[in-house]
Amino acid sequence: MSGSDTSYPQESVWILGDQLSSRHPGLIPGRRVVLIESLARLNQRRYHRRKLVLIVSAMRHFANELHAAGYEVDIRSAPDFLQGLRDHIVQFDVRHLVCMAAAEYNTRQFQQHLAAELGIAVTILPNTLFLVERYPPSRSPALMEPFYRAMRRQTGLLIEPNGEPTGGVWNLDRENRRRYDGRPVPQPLRFPANEMTRQVIDDLSHRCPEAIGSADTFDLPVTRAQALAALEDFITHRLADFGPFEDAMSADHDLLFHSQLSPLLNIGLLDPLETASAAVNAYHRGLAPLSSVEGFVRQIIGWREYIYYRYWELMPALLEANAWQAERPLPTWYWSGETRMRCMSCVIRRVLRSGYCHHIERLMILCNFALLAGIKPRAVNDWFLECYVDAYEWVVTPNVIGMGLHADGGRTATKPYIASAAYIDKMSDYCRGCVYDRKARVGPRACPFNTLYWHFLIVHEATLRANPRLGPAVLGLQRLTHTERQEIVRQAQELLQRLDTL
Repeated sequence: MSGSDTSYPQESVWILGDQLSSRHPGLIPGRRVVLIESLARLNQRRYHRRKLVLIVSAMRHFANELHAAGYEVDIRSAPDFLQGLRDHIVQFDVRHLVCMAAAEYNTRQFQQHLAAELGIAVTILPNTLFLVERYPPSRSPALMEPFYRAMRRQTGLLIEPNGEPTGGVWNLDRENRRRYDGRPVPQPLRFPANEMTRQVIDDLSHRCPEAIGSADTFDLPVTRAQALAALEDFITHRLADFGPFEDAMSADHDLLFHSQLSPLLNIGLLDPLETASAAVNAYHRGLAPLSSVEGFVRQIIGWREYIYYRYWELMPALLEANAWQAERPLPTWYWSGETRMRCMSCVIRRVLRSGYCHHIERLMILCNFALLAGIKPRAVNDWFLECYVDAYEWVVTPNVIGMGLHADGGRTATKPYIASAAYIDKMSDYCRGCVYDRKARVGPRACPFNTLYWHFLIVHEATLRANPRLGPAVLGLQRLTHTERQEIVRQAQELLQRLDTL
C-alpha cells in the first residue's frame, strides 16, 4: 500500500489529467490515488485525437509510476467525474477526498460543490503547477511587461546579484524577428507509441468517435522521463536558434526551432520553473545566446503565467467578450484547409494533421484573419480548443479572445494584432506560389489579408486612432484617396459575403 508508516486508509487524492506531476501537493505516501477517465470530459468537444491520446496515455503511465513508487492507485473509466468519484468512494469507503484546484474555471466550480455532492469532507489544495500561484503579484498587473519583470525578480531567473537583468536589458524581443534563412532544422526527439499507448489509441477510437484528426502516427512524450528527454533535446539542438527565428514561419517546417513543450507543461509532466531554468543553465554554459534564452524564459514565466492570471481575473465573462461586435461564422475551410490562401491552407492543414503550430502562426495567421474578417470570437475560441494538443481553456481563451482577437477591449493586450500580407511575406515563405497577389489591395487577385486589413482600418478608424500603439498603421489611411477607400470597402464587403470560397 505504501512505503511509509503513515496510513490513510479512508482518504484519497483525486488527480486530474492535466495535473500529472510527481510534485502534486496531494501526493502523500500512504494516501490512495484516484484518476478518472471521464467519458463526458473526453467527449465534451470534438477534440483532436492526438490530444486525447496524450492525456489518457500519460494518465495510465502516471498511474503505473505511482504504483511502482508504492501508492495504491485506482484508475477507472466512468461516464463522468462525479460518477467515477462516487464509485471510488463506495468501493474504498473513502471519508476524505483531497484534490488540487483545477486550472479551468468549470472544473474548479465543480470541485467547490464536491463535498455536498459526495457527502464527505473535501479539501482543495492550491494549484502548484503555475508560478503565479506560488508568487502572486501584489496587485493586478496592467501589462505583461511589468508582470514579467516581477516574475523574473521573484524567480531570480536572468537576474544579477545587484538585482539588474542579465545583459542590462529586460527584453530582447527586437533581436528575435528574423525570417527563416534556410539553415538546417534539427528534428525534435520523437517517442513512438508503446503497447500501452497503442491500447489507448484503440480504446479512444471507440470511446470518442467524433474526435478529429488521427493518432495513427502518435509520437509525443507520455511520461516524466520522456518529457525531460524532450526538454533536453530542445535545449541541446534548437534553443540557440530559437530566438532569432521565434517569429519566423515556414511552409516546409512545422516547428522550426520551437520547443513544442507546451503540451507537456500543460499536463504537469514538466514544471515551468525547471523548464525555464534549463534554458538559463544553457546560457551560463555557453550553449545558447542571451536573446534566445531570454525569449524562451519570457514565453514560460512571462506570457504563459500572465495569461493564466488574466484568465482567472476575467472569467467567466471573457467567454462572451466581443468588443469589435464580430458576428460572422467561422469559414468552413478552417476544418479542411481547403482555401486558396496559401498561408491559411498550410497552417490549418498542419494543425488538423498534428494538433499543433507555433504561436506566431496562431496569432498572425489564424487569429489575424479571424479578426479582420469579423469572425465571432466564441467560434474561433471553440476551434482552437478542439484542434490543439496543448489547448485548455485557461490558455486558449485569453490568448484567442483576449490577445488574438482583442475582443476583451484591451484587458489582455494593449492593441489588436492586425497585419496585411506584407507582414506575412516578411516573416514567411507562404506568399511564394500563392494565387493571390501579396501587394494588391483590390482587384481579382488581391490578397484577402490586404483587402480586409485596410477595410478594418477604414471601418474602425476612429477607435484605432485613439490607440497610441496603432498610430502609424492608421496614418497610412491618409495616403488613400476617397475613390480608393470606396473600392476597398466594396471589395471587402464582397469578400465577406463569400468567405467560404476564398
